[in-house]
Amino acid sequence: QVDLVESGGGSVQAGGSLRLSCVASRSAYKNCMGWYRQAPGKEREAVGAIYLTNGRTYYPDSAKGRFVISQDNAKNTLYLQMNGLKPEDTAMYYCAGDGDIGCWGWLYGNDFGYWGQGTQVTVSS
Repeated sequence: QVDLVESGGGSVQAGGSLRLSCVASRSAYKNCMGWYRQAPGKEREAVGAIYLTNGRTYYPDSAKGRFVISQDNAKNTLYLQMNGLKPEDTAMYYCAGDGDIGCWGWLYGNDFGYWGQGTQVTVSS
């Protein structure tokens, strides 16, 4: 069983937009969910997280003002709207589910029970 399935990645020019989707199983769509990315040769980094119970979102400085995470509880789906994309945003993007209550570990991607396979985002200059 695949618990998290990401989609929506692709190639875009700098300044463009993409919306990623993550369809989750009932087990994974729980507590804290997040988006993370990893570029070749670099460590994984947080793109943002959301506490599903109250919709509170968390973003690192690199994403603030450009990326927005949202949820659709009826569809067990998490979204990542990315605007103003830059070449340095190029990476594989992963969805994570069933994180800790309150998203305390969101910045480091700790305590998530489920991870997706990822969707590639490529931004050209």
